[in-house]
Amino acid sequence: MESKVVALALCAALIATPAAAQRGIHGDKIEMDGKRWRLWGIDAPEMAQTCGGWTAGVAATYALADLMRGKAITCEDRGRDRFGRTIGVCRADGEDLGGAMVSTGMAWAFTRYSTDYVSQERSAIGAHLGVHAHDCMKAWDWRRQSR
Repeated sequence: MESKVVALALCAALIATPAAAQRGIHGDKIEMDGKRWRLWGIDAPEMAQTCGGWTAGVAATYALADLMRGKAITCEDRGRDRFGRTIGVCRADGEDLGGAMVSTGMAWAFTRYSTDYVSQERSAIGAHLGVHAHDCMKAWDWRRQSR
């Protein structure tokens, strides 16, 4: 039994990417080993997006970076978006980054493409967390209005 646990831990360590080779580049995008990943099923505020003076896009980017800091990141490929970017479920030491961002109110469940994080969003709305505390326009509406 102990040898199986050791073998599983070794496999996980080999699959995970070292922290130095990864970074958050936006509230719903990361870069790992030179490859950009868009997080599956979420949409975070744009970098220039503010909500009543709160810099939502910057806050979301920092929140994602904090979730990743010092942790082993793994991503499961879920395909490509319309811009050709790789979409994936990415985890930090096993924690789903997309779910964590929605749970803390730093991103919305992107229901146009997935309903995976709807319950987390409902909880964040009820607790008035992040974007829900600042009456932020959803990122997809903000982008449409900013064009």
